Amino acid sequence: MLNIVLFGPPGAGKGTQAARLLEKYKLVHLSTGDILRSELKSQTKLGLEAKKYMDKGELVPDQVVIGMIEGKIDSTPSAKGFIFDGFPRTKAQAKALDEMLAKKKSPITMMLALEVEKDELIKRLLLRGKDSGRADDQDRSVIENRIKVYDNETSPVKDFYDAQKKYKGINGMGSIDEIFDRLCKAIDS
Repeated sequence: MLNIVLFGPPGAGKGTQAARLLEKYKLVHLSTGDILRSELKSQTKLGLEAKKYMDKGELVPDQVVIGMIEGKIDSTPSAKGFIFDGFPRTKAQAKALDEMLAKKKSPITMMLALEVEKDELIKRLLLRGKDSGRADDQDRSVIENRIKVYDNETSPVKDFYDAQKKYKGINGMGSIDEIFDRLCKAIDS
């Protein structure tokens, strides 16, 4: 089974690249952002709780996210593998994910971390906000806070996978095709 953590700051291109990787490698996409936005749109209890945090550019609490991801994994028992997009965001989530997958005898294969300069992230997110209407991508101060939260709270997850020799940094600058080729080379090597 191929289990990939697709990692990087907001605006790095995780969603764009995940879609292409899913098609090529026939994996199941688990995007906490997409799941949470769906919950928000449906105004579920989880969605309303998550909205309080997302509106401030803060992380949704671990226990909410971990339960949601485990439910999605359990609902697709015949999957060839998963791309985890936007999860794990903390070392506690990474440990919980490892424990979950160990029970299923299907560990994380690798973490692919898209590395993109801050100015480029802001530019991409503001453009996405204009195109998508996502409020969290239209306010520069919220974007900068999301990047700061990533740097302070999420980025250390790299160390967790690096210690397991599963971390692979990928240059996330350039065209979508160039970045995709770099990701595929890392997976296939």
